[in-house]
Amino acid sequence: MTESDKDRPPVTLRIAQNPEADALLARSPLAALVGMLLDQQVPMEWAFTGPRSLARRMGRDDLDAQEIAAYDPEAFAGLFLTKPALHRYPGSMAKRVQQLCQYLVTEYDGDASAVWTGASDGADLRKRLNALPGFGTQKAQIFLALLGKQFGVRPKGWREAAGPYGEAGSHRSVADITGPESLAEVRAYKQHLKQAARTAERSADQ
Repeated sequence: MTESDKDRPPVTLRIAQNPEADALLARSPLAALVGMLLDQQVPMEWAFTGPRSLARRMGRDDLDAQEIAAYDPEAFAGLFLTKPALHRYPGSMAKRVQQLCQYLVTEYDGDASAVWTGASDGADLRKRLNALPGFGTQKAQIFLALLGKQFGVRPKGWREAAGPYGEAGSHRSVADITGPESLAEVRAYKQHLKQAARTAERSADQ
C-alpha cells in the first residue's frame, strides 16, 4: 500500500441511501464487510442499512468483531429476527455474520481493515476476501472494487483482480453506487442480466 488508512481523506458513501447508515459504512471496515455479506437476495439499500440497524440493536454506535464473535448465537439471531427483520433470511444471515466475525478474530485479531491493509497486491487481496466466510468469488471481486473505487484502497493490480467490477465508468455493482441515479443504473443493469438469463433459459427449453 502506498498510504495507510489513516492517511486517506474521509470517505463519503451513498450506498444505503440513509445518512447514518452510510456514515457507519464509511468509518467502519467491519460494517462495510457485514453490509457486503448481507447483500444477497434483498435490495442493496436494505443490506447496507443492516450494519447500522444491528449496531443500534446491540446498543452500540459501531460494530465490534470480538463482541459479535463471542455473542450467544441464539441471542444474536434474535437481533436479526426482531421485527423489522434485518434480512429476508435473518436466521441464516445472523449465523453468517457471526462466522465472519469469528474468522476475523482468529485470523486478523478482530481488525477487519487488516484484510486489505496487509495485502501485497490486488490478487492477494482478492484471495484474502475470498477466504472470508460467506464471500464467494463474485462477492470478493465486488467488495475489492468497492474498496478501490470508493475507499481509495488500490494495491497494484486491483482493477484486474476485481474483474469486470473494477472497470472505470461501469455500473455493475454496489461499488459503483454514489447516489440515487447510479443506484438506478446498477439496478437496471442487474434487471437486464436477469432478463437475459430468463431468455436464454427459455431458448434452451425449446
